[in-house]
Amino acid sequence: MRSIRPSFTARRGRNARRRTSPVLGAVALASVLALTATACDSGDTNADNQAGATASTGSDGKITIPDDIKDRLKEHGIDLDKWKNGAWKNWDKDDWLREAQDYVNPIIEGLWDPDRMREAEDPDRSVDENDLSGDQGVTDPTPQEVDAKAVSPSYHENAAEAGKVLFDSPEGTMVCSATVVKDPAHPGKSNLVWTAGHCVHAGKGGGWYRNIAFVPSYNDSGMSAEQLETATKEQVAPYGVWWGDWTKTSDQWIAQGGQTGGDGASYDYAVIHVTPEEGGTGKSLEETVGSALPVNFNAPAVPKVSSITATGYPAAAPYDGQKLYQCQDKPGRFSLSSSDPTMYRIGCTMTGGSSGGGWVAAGSDGTALVSNTSIGPVNAGWLAGPRLGDVAKGVYDSVSDKFAGQ
Repeated sequence: MRSIRPSFTARRGRNARRRTSPVLGAVALASVLALTATACDSGDTNADNQAGATASTGSDGKITIPDDIKDRLKEHGIDLDKWKNGAWKNWDKDDWLREAQDYVNPIIEGLWDPDRMREAEDPDRSVDENDLSGDQGVTDPTPQEVDAKAVSPSYHENAAEAGKVLFDSPEGTMVCSATVVKDPAHPGKSNLVWTAGHCVHAGKGGGWYRNIAFVPSYNDSGMSAEQLETATKEQVAPYGVWWGDWTKTSDQWIAQGGQTGGDGASYDYAVIHVTPEEGGTGKSLEETVGSALPVNFNAPAVPKVSSITATGYPAAAPYDGQKLYQCQDKPGRFSLSSSDPTMYRIGCTMTGGSSGGGWVAAGSDGTALVSNTSIGPVNAGWLAGPRLGDVAKGVYDSVSDKFAGQ
C-alpha cells in the first residue's frame, strides 16, 4: 500500500525503508499517509501497455528478444544488446518509456529468482488523512484500527486468488499484492490479474515499471524469512512466475498519480494480462491456481456494505513481506477531492507491500472484488481503495477484449 501512494526510497536495510510524504492540509485530514506500493494507469479513459512476445535464452546462454519488441525498443533509441544485458536498469528520464503505447516487458527467464523475490521492497507514498454521487466529497470519521490476521497456510487453500506483483523501479526491486480475476472472454481460463495502478506505472512523474511479473500463492506454505533464504524457486513460487505481456491502467493515474499524497488515488487500479515465464503446461492462470474472482463494477454505496476483506503481503515494518494477511471491517467513505469519486476506507494495520491487494465483499450474486488497496497513513491503522465504476470497467474490458480471439 502506498502511504497514500508509495513514495519510493531505497532501503538501507531489509526493514529500514519507510516512505514519508508531506502533510497535506485538508478538511478532516490531520495525519500523514504513507501508501506502500509493492509496485504501481482507456475506453478513452484507459492506458495500454503491451509486450506480447517472450524473450528466450539462446544456445550461448544470452537472452534473445523477439523482433517486434526489438523494433519498438529501437524506435526509442534503445540498444537491444545493451538492454538484454542489463540496460533495462537505466532509468534516465529520456529513456524511461511513459506513454501507454510505449510499454514493453520482455520475459527474462530466471530474473525473478528466490532471492530477488524475497528481497523486493515496498514502494510507498503518503497523504494526510467511492461511492455513489450523493457521497461525493464525503469523508467519514477515521475508522478504528483493525489488526491484520495472518492467513493460514497453505495460502492456495485459503486465498487461492492472491499473489505478489514483482517489478523493477528506479529505486530498486519492488513488490505489490494482486488478485486473479475472471475474464469474460475466456470463462474458466482467465489470465488476468488485478492490482493498483501505482504497481505498474509511476504516474505523472515517471513511466512504466519494468520486469513486471505475478507470483500466485507466493510462499504458499508460510515459511519464515530465515527458511526462505534456502528455499527453492518451486517452494517460493509453486504455481510459477507469470510475466505481464499487456498492462492497462487509467489515464487519470498516468496524468495525476504521484509518489506521495493522494493524487490519482480514486483511479489507482490496473489489469495485467500474464503469460507463464517458462511456457507453462498449456493451462491458463485460473486453471493453474483453480480459482478467479469476478469484479463488481456497480458495488453498493458504503452504508449498504456490511463488510469488506482486504488481502495482501505487507512488507513494511512490523511485517517482512513474506506472509499473507487479511483485514475485515465495515467500510466508511474517504474523499481526497470533491471532484473525484469517493473511496472506500477500512481499519487495517497492513503496511506497504499490501498495495494492489484485492478487496472482496459479498453481494446478491456472491463474493466479488470491489476495490484494491491504494493508500494508507504513514503509521498504518487504515487503508483506502477506489470504488470501481465505469472507468475501471473500461480498463478491465479493454484487456479482456484485446485477447478475446486468442
